Amino acid sequence: MNVTRNISQTQASIIAFTTSVLTLLTTFGFASLLRVAQPAGARPASVAPAHEVALTGDAQQGRHLFLMNCAHCHGDDARGDEGPDLHGLRKTDQRIHQIITAGIKGEMPSFAKKLNDSDIQALTSYLRTLHS
Repeated sequence: MNVTRNISQTQASIIAFTTSVLTLLTTFGFASLLRVAQPAGARPASVAPAHEVALTGDAQQGRHLFLMNCAHCHGDDARGDEGPDLHGLRKTDQRIHQIITAGIKGEMPSFAKKLNDSDIQALTSYLRTLHS
């Protein structure tokens, strides 16, 4: 009887641990863990067409932040997946900042606790490089 109880407790512990890990992965970007590691400086082919100019400064940092935080919904190329296509946005920088900070109820989470103002400015700089 004790052996059965110990096995049940062990199974319950494993289930609780697995559930916790899955919750953390889902919350903090499971998609980023699935990305294939690339050599330093390499650009993923699916992100930018060959004719796109090289990104510098804030836009380059913004692209990195985009891939880590946004690509799982908007796609690596920002053409949309679960979230909308972000090419050729017709929103002010202030509106983009507001959306990233507050999110959109039922559609997009708030990133206020994860991204600071300079991160959001860098993301906005990157989004401005995306043309239709």
